[in-house]
Amino acid sequence: MGLLHTLYEGLLPQLVIFDLDGTLLDSVPDLAAAVDQMLARRGREPAGVERVKDWVGNGSHVLVRRALAGSLDHSAVDNAEADRAHQDFLHAYAGEHRLTAVYPGVQALLDWLQGQGVAMAVATNKPERFVAPLLQEKGLGGYFSWLVGGDTLPAQKPDPIALNWIMQQAGRKVEETLFVGDSRNDVLAARAAGMKVVAVSYGYNHGEPIAAQNPDLLVDSLDALI
Repeated sequence: MGLLHTLYEGLLPQLVIFDLDGTLLDSVPDLAAAVDQMLARRGREPAGVERVKDWVGNGSHVLVRRALAGSLDHSAVDNAEADRAHQDFLHAYAGEHRLTAVYPGVQALLDWLQGQGVAMAVATNKPERFVAPLLQEKGLGGYFSWLVGGDTLPAQKPDPIALNWIMQQAGRKVEETLFVGDSRNDVLAARAAGMKVVAVSYGYNHGEPIAAQNPDLLVDSLDALI
């Protein structure tokens, strides 16, 4: 019996919702490149991959504000400047994402869930315009019935609105649903929705171990769930 069967008392969830960045895709290299282009337009030093890795997870607006501040605390950043910088970031991030890669173990789990007839969805804080093209570009476009971006609904994770909306669309109950993510926001969103949550150890969580958030399961690779 696999880990998912164990988690659901011998059964399987009927709906699995995934986070995107840091869970399915290692997208920080391309995000960092776009951040650094935005900073370069302002005569600023590049942030680099390691710093950007700690800043992602709360949507592109917050990422840009953190980059302008040079830290997680972006409260002193001017709103008008942040809006201009955000547009520059979006322009830089558009197009191909050659540095973004699918994490090991992802394809195997998605294939297995699809073979088991489990419905799948993505709930991410990334702007919606990038979600479907990025999944398609990386060969993951055919797995997911519902895609929710950070600007699709009135709120984003850790608010549970995206998870609740997907459950409603899928016609599934919370006890039939699983969320899979890599960050504190993902665990908080799942808890707020009342569903079980699996966390991956390899993602982006502002430099903090995700184990501290006490997910129902913690795995080093998604194919461990099979």
